[in-house]
Amino acid sequence: KARFPECCVLRKDFLQELDEVEVSYRAGADLVLLIAAALSAEELSALLGAVHAHGLEALVELHDRADLEKARPLAPRLVGINSRDLRSFRVDPLAPVALATEIDWPCALVYESGIAGYEDALFAVSSGFGGVLVGEAPMRRPEIVGEVLAGRAAAVAGEMHRSACLGNPRFWAELMARRTRPERETGRPLVKICGITHPDDGRLAAELGADLLGFVFAESPRRADPRVVAELGGLDCLKVAVVQAGPDGLDPEVCRLLRAGHLDAVQFHGDEGPEDCLPRGYPYYKAVRVRDSASLEAAGAYRSPRILIDAFDAERAGGTGKRIRRELVEEAAERRPLWLAGGLKPENIGEIVRRHRPELVDASSGLESEPGRKDPAKLRRYMEEIQHAVTL
Repeated sequence: KARFPECCVLRKDFLQELDEVEVSYRAGADLVLLIAAALSAEELSALLGAVHAHGLEALVELHDRADLEKARPLAPRLVGINSRDLRSFRVDPLAPVALATEIDWPCALVYESGIAGYEDALFAVSSGFGGVLVGEAPMRRPEIVGEVLAGRAAAVAGEMHRSACLGNPRFWAELMARRTRPERETGRPLVKICGITHPDDGRLAAELGADLLGFVFAESPRRADPRVVAELGGLDCLKVAVVQAGPDGLDPEVCRLLRAGHLDAVQFHGDEGPEDCLPRGYPYYKAVRVRDSASLEAAGAYRSPRILIDAFDAERAGGTGKRIRRELVEEAAERRPLWLAGGLKPENIGEIVRRHRPELVDASSGLESEPGRKDPAKLRRYMEEIQHAVTL
């Protein structure tokens, strides 16, 4: 600290005793890490008071609602949210984004753990975090420091210069805000209704509580008309372009709709590799057609915060009406929060929600009266069955 006085020094440690605050002060720290999960509410309050008494600042680390309730009465000015659960060491990229929606006092937010490069920093900062805390990754690969700084700068500037088509940078934050609404205390999954081709279908889906509408921009009887997408742009739900990106990138119409704000994000549903997605569109997530455990293992290479799993079909990428084998769905749910597509319909959605507790369900052909047109009765029953499944 004496050698580099302009450098802000964080004591990144498990502080639990009051005298550790004084030690930190005398050693030249500017701020200390206080991990709410490792402290009682009384201990956290006492340590934060000691920190301020020494003229220091604290980065108060949260991970879940229990931590949030400890911190809320103290209203710390600097809050870190850890994507890693320190009990299981499992990382969930969207956990900090979801918890941030419940913070109701003014503070600066820092995203902790799981940051391994440009795209992770881009995601964290565009989701509302002012900075990122990067620990062991630079020890293994020092060059990621530059990548992280570039990702943060791109998010702050709103340029996403490595991305050909920019949609709604706040997509993930807005989606998680829907996930944590008070009326969702029952655990109702997020609902995506895909294959929208007619304005009436989109309006009814939104009226019934759909969180996302999917518009197909690929060769399909469900291919969307850009004019319909623009007409539905003001609905209270998020809109996603379902694409199969070729070597030349996204369909120009998709780019235009993203830039105009009529679409929020991209669902890559083709043969795109992990390195093919970000240069074409942002925000995005990847849909993977699953036929075995190897498919699920390979899906881990994608950097999107969530992976949508769909049934494998050798001829078609989606809208097949096929279901994924139960054992593969269970394996997928063990790996990450479950986003599920493939053969979902009113007759089976209740059992699927009760058994697998997905975070998101995605239906298309199972709700149709004919390809590209939704059946209002099926759509209503589908939403009713989901609600019934989580309120029993």
